[in-house]
Amino acid sequence: MQREALPLFDEPALAPSVPASSATPSAMSSEVFLAAVRSFRDFGTETREWIEDGIPYLVNEFWTAGQRQAHSIHEVSYRACFKPQLPEFFIDRLTLPGDGVLDPFMGRGTTPVQAALMARRPLGNDVNPLSTLLTRPRLAPPPLAMIAKRLNEVSWERAGQVRSDLLAFYHPGTLSQICALREWLLREAPLDERRPDPATDWLRMVAINRLTGHSPGFFSVYTLPPNQATSVTNQLRINVKRNQVPPLRDVKAVILKKTRQLLKDGLPPAHPPAMLGTGPAARMAHIPDGSANLVVTSPPFLDIVQYAQDNWLRGWFAGIDADAVEIAMHRTEVAWEAMVRAALTEMARIVRPGGHVAFEVGEVRNGKVLLERAVWRAAEGLPFDRLAVIVNQQEFTKTANCWGVDNNAKGTNTNRIVLLRRH
Repeated sequence: MQREALPLFDEPALAPSVPASSATPSAMSSEVFLAAVRSFRDFGTETREWIEDGIPYLVNEFWTAGQRQAHSIHEVSYRACFKPQLPEFFIDRLTLPGDGVLDPFMGRGTTPVQAALMARRPLGNDVNPLSTLLTRPRLAPPPLAMIAKRLNEVSWERAGQVRSDLLAFYHPGTLSQICALREWLLREAPLDERRPDPATDWLRMVAINRLTGHSPGFFSVYTLPPNQATSVTNQLRINVKRNQVPPLRDVKAVILKKTRQLLKDGLPPAHPPAMLGTGPAARMAHIPDGSANLVVTSPPFLDIVQYAQDNWLRGWFAGIDADAVEIAMHRTEVAWEAMVRAALTEMARIVRPGGHVAFEVGEVRNGKVLLERAVWRAAEGLPFDRLAVIVNQQEFTKTANCWGVDNNAKGTNTNRIVLLRRH
């Protein structure tokens, strides 16, 4: 190693759309952006730069590692998601208001939501339909009064079929409320509805987010963090170990409290219509050619995160069979790299000439696998210029701590972004 110095959603505009830029596809050219990264000093440290195996690296703290320093509307839990400051950093410098910003692996929707907050056009995709349910409502939130009114319209007495095994998580009274809300949502806002009522859509999103956690702000008794649903068997063990019994929760009150928290920083400004879809990143037919000025994304990392297991309870509530969602678990670097190349090939169709791709990865397997190298290789021969790998160093994160990762030593607490420019 040599080291040298299908469209599910087309959101109506909240107001007349901000016109997209026409003369140039970005606020900064690649050269100006890289110069700004090299001279970055906002947090008191200088950017370190070196070339390793032919790849330029730029390392610094480029955005804060604080847990709750972004807009409140981002506070929706999802496993292995990056902080909003990451897309904000690139959106602010590489796009103008009205420009399209895409995430082909959008997860909880951090990139599209941040794009909306910055008056850009949100473009998103994920193979998991749960992703659209978590993202869509936050792009155009309804008024609190409308949400409260819709809650009062729920048929709370019609619980339908109640899954008794879920009593491991919930008080019988709470479970009855959850099942009634689920039945009502499946009737009022089926998954295949293109334009569901905004307030109903919002209720489902918040309820999905409040299913399990470890505080009274969730429907459940104490359990794993809200982005990881444990199994019924494991929850029963937790209950015995902690000598706990699920308490009665007021589902309506919990939803309204979380709604106020999400909306406390205000609503997204007027922005062009969003386009969200469900499917593999290699086939995003709902996104037109040349419609994105920037991609900010992060794919699943090899076989670390069990997305189906983490989301089985959310899937049940939403009417999604989590086992049927084809989230690929790439167990070898070769297979993962092939997936990345297929996705980049599709991005080449969507990104405008002069636009950029910020492709975030992390180190896995104790730092022995550097996925940015695989992305760098995957882009070779495609119509992209490979510019640099930008590494944002962070302090401990909760997830990294859960994985037993040493700070800045094993990589899952650093963001490593491969920056590409479309020819």
